[in-house]
This record gives sequence, C-alpha cells and structure tokens, in this order.
Amino acid sequence: MVRLVFIVGASFTTWRNTLQIIFESRETDGTPLHDMSVARVRFALRRLTALVIRAKVQFSDINGPRGGVDKRCQVELKTEMLGTVVIASLARDWRTALDRSLSRATRVLTRSLQRNQKPVRGRTTIPLSLSLNT
Repeated sequence: MVRLVFIVGASFTTWRNTLQIIFESRETDGTPLHDMSVARVRFALRRLTALVIRAKVQFSDINGPRGGVDKRCQVELKTEMLGTVVIASLARDWRTALDRSLSRATRVLTRSLQRNQKPVRGRTTIPLSLSLNT
C-alpha cells in the first residue's frame, strides 16, 4: 500500500490554516493518481479550507484486473466543528470515482454548515434582565 502525505497550507499573522491531504492507494504506479487527487481535493475544498483540517483519499480496485465498475474511492474529511464526513463511490475510472466522492462530501459539509448556522424558528429568547424582574 502506498501512503503519501501532502500538507497544503497558508499561514498569516492573524490565522493559520493547514489542510493535510493523505493519499492511500494499493496501485503500484500511484504517482499520477496522487498528483491528480491532490489537485482535485485542493480545487474541491478551496472554499472550505478554513473548515477542513484533514482530507484522506483512499483508492482501491475491488475486482482487480477483471474490469467493470470496480474502482472505489473513499474520501474522509475531518473538521473540528462538524465532525468527520466519510463518502465512498464506485466508478469505471479513478477520476470519476474521486469527483463523485468529492462532490458528495462537499455537498454534505456545506449542508451541515448551513444547518448549524440557521436559527431555530419559533424560539424567542427572553433577556435575562426581564426574566429576573418577574
């Protein structure tokens, strides 16, 4: 198994944000697959880099050399605020499997983020000063 760790980050004076991309594959020639997956993860998470701490991409060939829809890509996105999102998809080629997994994972993350930011309807808060006077 090939395991490569690639750290993408930017540091500024007011904040520091590093995205760790972990690539795992059982393919013998994993370098082109690694380069493509790192570029796709960076592109897909470009607006969520402040939220995602670590992205782990795992590739596996289910049927081996027989062919068919057997390329499996599992994407795991770890965040501090929303927990961990794990999405897996199957496709005929590696690029399609990766793109499907990344699009579903980013969709789930943005939906969870919107759900956390949306206020609950029907609840009103009573100021503490008013509740103590009654």
